[in-house]
Amino acid sequence: MNISRCQKIFTILNKEYPEVKTALSYKNPWQLLVAVILSAQCTDKRVNIVTGELFKKYPKLEDYARAREVVFEKDIYSTGFYKNKAKNIIMSAKKVIKDYNAKVPDTMQELLTLPGVARKTANVLLYEAFEKNEGLAVDTHVKRLSQRLGLSQSHKPDIIEKDLMKALPKDKWGKFSHLLIFHGRNICFARKPKCRQCSLKKVCLYPDKT
Repeated sequence: MNISRCQKIFTILNKEYPEVKTALSYKNPWQLLVAVILSAQCTDKRVNIVTGELFKKYPKLEDYARAREVVFEKDIYSTGFYKNKAKNIIMSAKKVIKDYNAKVPDTMQELLTLPGVARKTANVLLYEAFEKNEGLAVDTHVKRLSQRLGLSQSHKPDIIEKDLMKALPKDKWGKFSHLLIFHGRNICFARKPKCRQCSLKKVCLYPDKT
């Protein structure tokens, strides 16, 4: 991979989307954690609709720890996979209270001990809530664009993340993930990407460009 080309891509996208950030609505690290868990296989728009009511009903961390699973499942039903999500959120709330003094931990190692939290979720939490760059959150958009742009030859998120980390300075990791996600949602669609409107068309290696 051409490292300078990756940095050029960052510069182009950063100029195009200078204020890009997560589309999830939240007011504190715990709310962000809940929102990210709910966002699995669900749109951010739907998550924000659900959390708009959820955060009112459960304003405190302790409210989640005391929640009845069967009731909570109904509260988040429309986000899909609601049984696992409800279980993980409630268990995470209990663990944060018990093991972390009721504060969402701010290290990768500690975040990964929480039910429902894998590396992608942890990366989002660390960058958004704590302004820490420990890696890049690789979702479907980051995966698709990384392959189309020739930034990684792998289909595995962990390898894609490592490839991108090698190509960019650490302070750009979290922002680059957001830039790729935003560009993927607005221009580089999975089907029928808007190649003619794309600011990256001169550096893109996608063989099926239109």
